[in-house]
Amino acid sequence: MTAPSPVIRIVVADDHQVVRTGFATLLDTQPDFEVIGVAVDGAEAVRVCRDLRPDVVLMDVRMPGTDGIEATRQLAVPGEDGPRVLILTTFDLDDYVYDALCAGASGFLLKDVTAERLFDAVRVIAAGEALLAPTVTRRLISEFSRIRPRPAASPTALAALGELTPRETEVLRLIAEGLSNPEIADRLVVTEETVKTHVSRVLSKLGLRDRTQAVVTAYESGLVVPHSREPG
Repeated sequence: MTAPSPVIRIVVADDHQVVRTGFATLLDTQPDFEVIGVAVDGAEAVRVCRDLRPDVVLMDVRMPGTDGIEATRQLAVPGEDGPRVLILTTFDLDDYVYDALCAGASGFLLKDVTAERLFDAVRVIAAGEALLAPTVTRRLISEFSRIRPRPAASPTALAALGELTPRETEVLRLIAEGLSNPEIADRLVVTEETVKTHVSRVLSKLGLRDRTQAVVTAYESGLVVPHSREPG
């Protein structure tokens, strides 16, 4: 017999009761989901997540007091086993989304998402995989890096990049350019299993939790430079 899938423990954080209750009720319809807590703002989300240790938190960005971005920053501390953060937003190309990804979120969804897309996203995030297609993440980060340049990379981040081997640095650059593992394998003429090993080592050495954060780090560190828009 096939072993049952582990239950994914979820917290929903949103300051609107209807939205909060709606998402929680919807998620609870799935046999492999368990909504273990809710929060009305970012500060409560941090407290609830630290007490209950969920696998995934659905986080609204615009909340009074401590917003979703600051809450994400507090929960997605490198080296700590915090939840993976899935940002809920009204607009996909939104400053808040960019800031949330830079703060450590693993992806984002629009609030009018279909039920099936929501379920799939939670499962993907919980598994530690990239929710967004790499090209979407790259476009988003590149666009906002161009519009709102980030501060210079910290010495710590640059030192961490220095720990990568030349091949690992090349793999990180290709991840940031939007290539999937099979595409990287083709580009480097290696097996997909070898690429997976390189990706795993890159994430481990940089203290990153998933590929989304690898894309952010590549842009934040200056390893990959945002493309300027052609004049038209």
